[in-house]
Amino acid sequence: MSLPNPSRPPSIYDSPVFDIANAQYQRACEWLEVPQDARERTRLPKRTLVVQCPVRMDDGQVRAFEGYRVQHHLALGPTKGGVRFHPDVTIGETAALAMWMSWKCALAGLPYGGAKGGVACDPHSMSEGEVERLVRRYTQELISFIGPETDIPAPDIGTNEKHMGWMMDTYSIAVGHGTPGVVTGKPVILGGTVGRREATGRGVAFLINRVMDMLKIRADGATAAIQGFGNVGSYAATTLSSSGVKVIAVTDHTGGLHDPKGIDVRALQTHVASTGRIAGFAGGDSITNEEMFQLECDVLVPAALEAQITGKNAGKLRCRILAEAANGPTTECGDNVLRESDIFLIPDVLCNAGGVSVSYFEWVQNTQNFSWTEIEVNDRLYRILEKAFQDVLGFGKRNNLWMRDAALAIGVRKVIDAKRARGLFP
Repeated sequence: MSLPNPSRPPSIYDSPVFDIANAQYQRACEWLEVPQDARERTRLPKRTLVVQCPVRMDDGQVRAFEGYRVQHHLALGPTKGGVRFHPDVTIGETAALAMWMSWKCALAGLPYGGAKGGVACDPHSMSEGEVERLVRRYTQELISFIGPETDIPAPDIGTNEKHMGWMMDTYSIAVGHGTPGVVTGKPVILGGTVGRREATGRGVAFLINRVMDMLKIRADGATAAIQGFGNVGSYAATTLSSSGVKVIAVTDHTGGLHDPKGIDVRALQTHVASTGRIAGFAGGDSITNEEMFQLECDVLVPAALEAQITGKNAGKLRCRILAEAANGPTTECGDNVLRESDIFLIPDVLCNAGGVSVSYFEWVQNTQNFSWTEIEVNDRLYRILEKAFQDVLGFGKRNNLWMRDAALAIGVRKVIDAKRARGLFP
């Protein structure tokens, strides 16, 4: 974690997760020699909305949920970012995720600033009707804050394409006409794009395979361990498995599995789809996250929450490639340990950029009233990821930078250059 700056007044964004994002940003700014005034202007979010969402629960009681939407910057276009439903959502975490989305979009060459939203709730303990009422009320509170040319939400942890359909419907009713471009990651029948659900995990697997090729690791027979088996982790697992990689361990919030001979990923995906959890699947021995992090494997994929790899466990990793499918899975102390290791890092702003890339494709199709095939979507996705990967790799080699530093330097510099080009409004 970054140490508090005694010269900086307390901020509403102060939190452990925002500390991680801020430390990474400051390191990039130091290397780029960004002036202090531009540095501070770019660090803090452009604007933040905090909303109260009263919802009538199934038992007749009214419960108020706190929600947020943070827009980090608008220099490159409208903002873009997911909506997270999770008990631990905070304004600081939301701001950190919006900041990471800014660098991610800039790195991938997408015409967006970063944004993020969330509601502090436990959707797993709520009925579908309660969740729908919460989604719609949260959307209603954001009506003047979002839009196809302003801010475009998407799914994240605790939300999915069904929720995006409800958001689109609520927004469209409020403005008086159908507006599919207000969100991405929605059902295909409502203007979503084929391939969006799989995009983040598919992109993670694509980049892992690119790095394995570079390190001369044969996919056939390589091993992988994956933390998190939601949308991202499950599709990363199935895509890796189809290329020959053996997934030997998987965990989620309910437990974990380990089988050195390889887990039947398709069967596990079917089980999780019907039960919502890994627990109860009889395809391996029980394992914890910490035990999984210490497994000898070719690839480790943290695809869950932030701050999972720390100064305490980073030195125990026995993988050759660390693919950060989650946002901010490594703390600053964990980073310092990894820098001294031989582990090849695929940093989060590059590794999970497939989701926002295909969200961009969906948005473009909505604005054009035109649909692409899945082959076209995947071809465009791989082109964007390949270019971003080569940009980071080349920039890092030319400047003797670690992969995370190289990725962030590219993204941060693009945002600061755009702000400089637009000038400062009087």
